[in-house]
Amino acid sequence: MQKDFHHATTYVLARLAGFDHPEADIIAYASQYVDDATNTGVIRFTDGSMYEHVSSAHKTFDYKNFDELANHQAWLPFHFLPGNNEANAGKNPLDTFMDKIVCKPDSPVAREMVTACINSRNSPHALQRLGITLHVYADTWSHQGFAGVNHKNNDISKLNDEDNPGNYLAARLKDFFGDAFDDAASKLVGDTLPLGHGAALSYPDRPYLKWSYKDHHKNKVVRDNAAIFLQAAEKMVMAMQRFRLGDANADVPGLQATDKARIEALFRNIKQDEENARHKAWLERIATGYFNFPPVNLMYIAKGPGSWKHKALGTIRVTDDKSERFELKPDFLTSHWKLFHDALQLHRFYVIHELLPRYGICAA
Repeated sequence: MQKDFHHATTYVLARLAGFDHPEADIIAYASQYVDDATNTGVIRFTDGSMYEHVSSAHKTFDYKNFDELANHQAWLPFHFLPGNNEANAGKNPLDTFMDKIVCKPDSPVAREMVTACINSRNSPHALQRLGITLHVYADTWSHQGFAGVNHKNNDISKLNDEDNPGNYLAARLKDFFGDAFDDAASKLVGDTLPLGHGAALSYPDRPYLKWSYKDHHKNKVVRDNAAIFLQAAEKMVMAMQRFRLGDANADVPGLQATDKARIEALFRNIKQDEENARHKAWLERIATGYFNFPPVNLMYIAKGPGSWKHKALGTIRVTDDKSERFELKPDFLTSHWKLFHDALQLHRFYVIHELLPRYGICAA
């Protein structure tokens, strides 16, 4: 999923789950910032203080550079949560590592991750962690069937736009990958081992697309992204309603029928290829009262003036300058940027060192 879902849709779902605007704004910003937190290292202050932060995404997302993108510390815990072949912990000890790490929607692993987040709702960075968790949870639907490592299991072929049959998607892959894409076989060739859904570019992340492909077992897979995204939205609202109650097992209503219909209409009818254009269209609906809450002029600024990082550190740099020294502001320790990075490190440690080992998955 991309900015239109991780920020705008997540904001809408948070409001519909009962959060007020300031709370929903934090949740939605944190959800999208998982894709924009590209710097890592130690922030140093003029008084000698320091703060170490980690990245959850890559600076330049180039699907052609699979080897350079390989980073299990980012892909597995933040974008391709292993699904353990949809089994509960300890129920599939003979499955291979690759069987276990393919992403599955709403898997037992994903639901346990959500429960851990709900159980930490009284921490200082609870809303930031909720946004991070919702990003990962949502991607278990859009990234289903793919794994966050370089492997032949991610190799797919015969991509087709179900609403516009022909070679449209394959032609775009040929334009993008050049000689690494074979027209006749309609797949990547040579020594290329795709990472995640790289062989399908961003098609799994576009809500309006209905498409199909053959997986590495040559089975045809048909994906109606709008229906898949709506399933994710329904489960995310329920997770947020349970978070508000502080009970991971509470019986909650989920999305109302009218809200579900409005959201599905936007998934299917906002068809711009570019994520910023779709994000803008969602923000326009939010600003004009399209949803069942008062109109809001919602914004998202990843870097530069107005961003969380700018407010915390005063920097407008896109890439950190390791030699730079910052003035430690009185409110740095409680800033959204710092709390987000606290939650990011906690989430990564929890997933890699506590959650996945319970399912027999060693990924660190």
